Amino acid sequence: MYQLNEVITRLNGLVWEDDLRSLSPLRRILIRSLRLLYVMVRDFLSGDLTLRAMSLVYTTLLSLVPLLAVSFSVLKGFGVHKQIEPLLYGFLEPLGPKGSEVAAQIMTFVDNVKGGVLGGIGLLLLVYTVLSLLKKIEGSFNFVWRVEQLRPFAQRFSNYLSVILIGPLLIISALGMTASVMNTGLMQQLMAIEPFGTLIVLATKLVPYVLIWVAFTFIYIFIPNVRVRFGAAAIAALLAGFLWQTTGWVFASFIASSTKYAAIYSSFAILVMLLIWLYINWLVLLLGAQLAFYIQNPQYLTRHRVRLLLSNRLKERLALTVMYLAGENHFHNRPPWTLTQLCDHLNLPAEPLNQLLEVLLERGFLVATASEIVGYVPARDIETIRLDELLNRVREAGESHFVRPGQVPALQAVDGLMEELQGAQAAHLDGMTLRDLVVQRQPAR
Repeated sequence: MYQLNEVITRLNGLVWEDDLRSLSPLRRILIRSLRLLYVMVRDFLSGDLTLRAMSLVYTTLLSLVPLLAVSFSVLKGFGVHKQIEPLLYGFLEPLGPKGSEVAAQIMTFVDNVKGGVLGGIGLLLLVYTVLSLLKKIEGSFNFVWRVEQLRPFAQRFSNYLSVILIGPLLIISALGMTASVMNTGLMQQLMAIEPFGTLIVLATKLVPYVLIWVAFTFIYIFIPNVRVRFGAAAIAALLAGFLWQTTGWVFASFIASSTKYAAIYSSFAILVMLLIWLYINWLVLLLGAQLAFYIQNPQYLTRHRVRLLLSNRLKERLALTVMYLAGENHFHNRPPWTLTQLCDHLNLPAEPLNQLLEVLLERGFLVATASEIVGYVPARDIETIRLDELLNRVREAGESHFVRPGQVPALQAVDGLMEELQGAQAAHLDGMTLRDLVVQRQPAR
């Protein structure tokens, strides 16, 4: 036991105590990969992702038929609605022979969903069920990315409809284009020439994997209400797609083919298998989103799960910076800054920046625009925003959740010193406003 503890201590020292900047590039990549593996396992064992995946399984069961019905009706308008069945059969293939029965039953339910039978209210409920599923998916991805705000309703509605209406059509079109290219005379001639024939056959076998990678990358970029860099999403999608294919093979080989579940659950065995398979799919998707988050935000790669907070000094500096940027764009009639643009410009993750923006919004220094993509502009004329008032309000923010200054016994010497410091700040700023800061920092022409 002592030797095991010593090994664990050495590994912790190797992974966490080294300054990455002093290491060689190869060793830096190795240490960062080990840290990434550690935090992924830690977050998985914490149970938050598993709870989110379980919740999505329940919502998926309620929304699967409405989602397919809406997509089916769109594809039917293009005459390609029959292509949705092979996709569903492929998704349920790990369930074994029973998977075909489940897919056939689901398609029967979808065929029974007719606008004339449902009526206007029924169709609205159908669409509402689908939109609720997509909203819950976005909420889960935002949780992974530590973003508390959902998209504005109008933006959510348009984006969700795009996923429902255009997504299936793009997938079917990609598959159809692949089949059409393979049937061209030029492609047939190339296949007759080696090694082109072998390479083309190999490429066609890789098409499903490439489509999975593209789909996962799209999901990781599109769903969270934060800007996700393509590189982080693509790497996470590659690993998550590989894990998804691997778990599908393991599930089909060892779980779905087991006779124990049939003996225990009898006719309910296939339903249990479907629940487990949906859970695995959602868990893999969320793990991939978690991976993309850590790749894009390496500052969260710590031994213990942390919530990045701003120190008082950095909060004041950042408040001045954000107000300066917002005031500068307002002064020059430029478009307002968005959260994504601020994160990129300041090289900060969304979580701590959101905390500061909430303070500035609550204290009346900023106001959020009502546009589809939310921007932030000064809440009043920048000539009336005094910098000493801004700093004082930022310092006071959150005092209702902590020990208030009035609760601390007064000491004349200390209070006198604090008043002198406050007065020195006010005297130095001398009524300086945000407009003064913006104008005096402009480059000379």
